[in-house]
Amino acid sequence: MSSSGQTQFRYTQTPSKVVHLRNLPWECVEEELIDLCKRFGKIVNTKSNVGANRNQAFVEFADLNQAISMVSYYASSSEPAQIRGKTVYIQYSNRHEIVNNQSPGDVPGNVLLVTFEGVESHEVSIDVIHLVFSAFGFVHKIATFEKAAGFQALVQFSDVETASAARNALDSRSIPRYLLPEHVGSCNLRMSYSAHTDLNIKFQSHRSRDYTNPYLPVNHTAMDGSMQPALDADGKKVESQSNVLLGLIENMQYAVTVDVLHTVFSAYGAVQKIAIFEKNGSTQALIQYSDIATAAIAKEALEGHCIYDGGYCKLRLSYSRHTDLNVKAFSDKSRDYTLPDLSLMVAQKAAGVSASAPAGWQNPQVQTQYGGGYGGSPYMYPSSDPNGASPSGHPPPYYG
Repeated sequence: MSSSGQTQFRYTQTPSKVVHLRNLPWECVEEELIDLCKRFGKIVNTKSNVGANRNQAFVEFADLNQAISMVSYYASSSEPAQIRGKTVYIQYSNRHEIVNNQSPGDVPGNVLLVTFEGVESHEVSIDVIHLVFSAFGFVHKIATFEKAAGFQALVQFSDVETASAARNALDSRSIPRYLLPEHVGSCNLRMSYSAHTDLNIKFQSHRSRDYTNPYLPVNHTAMDGSMQPALDADGKKVESQSNVLLGLIENMQYAVTVDVLHTVFSAYGAVQKIAIFEKNGSTQALIQYSDIATAAIAKEALEGHCIYDGGYCKLRLSYSRHTDLNVKAFSDKSRDYTLPDLSLMVAQKAAGVSASAPAGWQNPQVQTQYGGGYGGSPYMYPSSDPNGASPSGHPPPYYG
């Protein structure tokens, strides 16, 4: 028995048809293992790159005698087993078969986890990602992010088959150079399957897209692919528009109800829904129009104006990220005017307000300069006419 053979084997082990190989070269592949072992018999399974240093492997033969033949051969040979010129130590495994327990990344799914190697997050746009993966089928959603592994993305397809086709074709491949910035040398793709099945995309931006929902709110300040907010010609931040306005009511000395807000905001178009809520100690409201253009007109006209004279209940308006409010049809804090049965109730309610304003609004100090307020109501509209005319043609009422 050679001394070199004595350092490679344990003689007290029970023979097994699974052979354990140690001291393998870095990233030893299955083909190299098979090439070393195939002359001793039929190989039915392998498991490589195991252990803390990923330099161990297991090879399972179809028959126990085949494994014994290999171990015995190298135990008595003066020439050790080698792969890429590196000595490989061989012994019987304690296991009797190789069970390839799939990691979550190996279990096929309809969502791919993609790692972009060799690039920073700003160097591969979400549009390029969509273009590359759309070659294999309709891409439902994309979400990009940065982790310890680098710049990554989750790409959702409709089914496992389409995702598998994309993975098989693109894994370990590079994004075409013409799709990358000039200074980027290459971008390699590494893929595995994600445990996700349906990504939750909250809004469209340069970091996330939902191609199945055209009505999802758009984060315009992030659509240019930079982390900086969009600026106008004067260097001011451009606000992302929406058909829903968020109103903060300042100096609220008198009651502001759903009916009050409906009367004020209806001067500029049909209001679909209203919701009033308390946040951070202040009263706020969401007012929904059918389109962005109407909301923009209302915002321009009402921003900074007061519902009551004397500077009370000043409106501070911005655009909400919401596009369709989910509110109770008829309550003290919300109203859905799109419901047919609600129209009559609102008309009757408005008539009641005109005939008799609520007690809290009858204080003479909150009457407008036109006595009963605009249209007989104790609150009034600011002018929507550049010449100062109010919606009904009356002279403009007071607004602070």
